[in-house]
Parts: sequence; structure tokens; C-alpha cells
Amino acid sequence: MSEIPVNATLADVSESAILARIFPRLPQSDFTIVGPGDDCAVMQAPDGRFVITTDMMVHGPDFRLEWSTPHQLGIKAAATNLSDVAAMGAKPTGMVVSIAAPQDTEVTFLEQIAEGLHDACLELAPGCGVVGGDLSVSNTLTISVTAFGDLEGRQPLLRSGAKPGDVVAVTGRLGLAGLGLAALFAGEKETTNPLLLSAQLAPWPPISQGVAGAVGGATSAMDISDSLIMDAGRIAAASDVVIVLDESALDDLAAHLGIEAGVDAARARQAILYGGEDHALLMTFPADVALPPGFTPLGHVVACGQDESPHVNMGEGALPENGWNPYTGWNGELS
Repeated sequence: MSEIPVNATLADVSESAILARIFPRLPQSDFTIVGPGDDCAVMQAPDGRFVITTDMMVHGPDFRLEWSTPHQLGIKAAATNLSDVAAMGAKPTGMVVSIAAPQDTEVTFLEQIAEGLHDACLELAPGCGVVGGDLSVSNTLTISVTAFGDLEGRQPLLRSGAKPGDVVAVTGRLGLAGLGLAALFAGEKETTNPLLLSAQLAPWPPISQGVAGAVGGATSAMDISDSLIMDAGRIAAASDVVIVLDESALDDLAAHLGIEAGVDAARARQAILYGGEDHALLMTFPADVALPPGFTPLGHVVACGQDESPHVNMGEGALPENGWNPYTGWNGELS
């Protein structure tokens, strides 16, 4: 690696020197034919198709440096994109990462983001790596990731595939990230259960379960990023169905989460239903198919009644479509 002064910032070092420090820290993709260094990467696409997704993290509405380490930012930037690839039933193969940072940002800060990207790919999606990207300067730290995935010959899992009679199931944890975010907003970082903070600041979603669900016969899927209710509602709308959640299943999850997180059952239930950024995977399966290991049934799909709109139901009626929204959930403070 190139030698740079201790505590050097982006204003002190050339882009090529910075990249020379970052590249060795980035995860390598097993699908790379030509990697970073040319105008484009060249990647294998064994299926002949690939899925692609992109997500941006902006200091303020998406993260705060008061809360997150650069290593955690790298993990979250990778995880949020890898979970979208997994929700299509695809295997993640590569990412391009662009970062715009203030000029006084230390080069070691970017190195630690790269190490977070590396660790997330290594553990969540072995074989996936960073194949390119860009660096720039901005008054607002911004991390943008575009991720790719291989369908391996399968049809993609879409939101529009749920059918009446299907079982609704989830894999991954629900409610932890929402409780962690609430604690951060309340200024309780130092006294909050580290499990909740980790779920929010450095999520570890079940990426391999995307392929498992697709192989296991899933009919629809999506990543739960805004809330169980909002994202289940999106499947309902795309599939023109009603999703009915099982109240007893939700009670069981709430009881377990309440004990683990140290909150009452009512608060745990609200976090499961309306908390965002868990990045669990929500899928539907035909009723005659055994759920793959790691999936928990949460309800079932029914047809819309006459003059009835698609929605999410539990008990007596439709549930309000509340969840995490950075446009309204952010209180405007950057610190």
C-alpha cells in the first residue's frame, strides 16, 4: 500500500493514492473478469440475466456520525443492498460503491468503510465483492452502492406473485432495528441493549435465505426495510390480494422480542409491525410447500372481496400503513 502521512485528509492526498489504500481492503468478487482500474469492470453473468439495485446513504436522514463508526457504515451500505438482491431470489455477485465526503475527512475513515464492506460481503454473501466505484468531495457525506446478483437460472421473485391461499412467512429478525433507532433518537445510546444498536447501525440480514426461499418455492418476496406493515402492503398491492397476519404468531414474536430487548409486549409488538430497517425477508409460499428452514409463518393470503382494495389485515380490520420514512422520521439534526 502507498505511504501517506498519518491523519492525512482527502484534501492532502491524490485520488489515486487514496484508491491505492482502499482497493486492498475491499472484498473481491468471484465473478470478476476485469476488476477496478479500467473505465468499467467486466463481470461474468452465467445466467445471461442479472438483477441490479441501488441505494444511497446520506448523512442526516440515513445515518449520523455521532452514532455510527465508519466500519458500521460500510456494513450497513453493503447489507441494505445485498438484502434487496436476496429478495429477488438471486445470489449477490458484485457491487460498485461511490463515496462523496468532506475534504477534511481522513483517509483512514474511508479505509474503515472499505473494511466494513469487506466484512459484510465475507460473512453475508461470500463470493460477492466490490468491482468499482467513484470518489468525490461534498459537504455532506454520502455513500451510494449499486449491487448485482445472479438468478442462477431461476425466475426472479417479484412482489406481484402472491396468490390466495399462500402462506406468508418471514426470515430474519423483526423489531430490533426500530427499537434501536428509537433509543438513538432519545439519546439513550450509552444505556441501550447493544443488540438493538447493532441491528440498526450494522444490520446482519439473512442474505442466503433469498436463494433458499426461491429454491423452496416462494411465489413473492421483498426486503423489509420500511416496516412489516408497509412492505407487506406493497406485496398485497402488487399482487392485488389481502395479506392476513396471524395475531397469535405476532404475539409469540412480541413476547420473545420483549424479553430479549427488555421492553413490554405492547412496545415489542409495535416495533415488529411498524419498525423499519430490519432487512428481514418477507415471502409467500404455496400452502402445500414446506417452509424452508429459518422461515416463520406469519399469516396467509386471501383474495380481495368485492369492492375491497388490497391491504394488510389482522383481527377485525386493515392495519394502518405506518413505518420508517426518512422524509418525516428525521428530525433535521445532523449531529
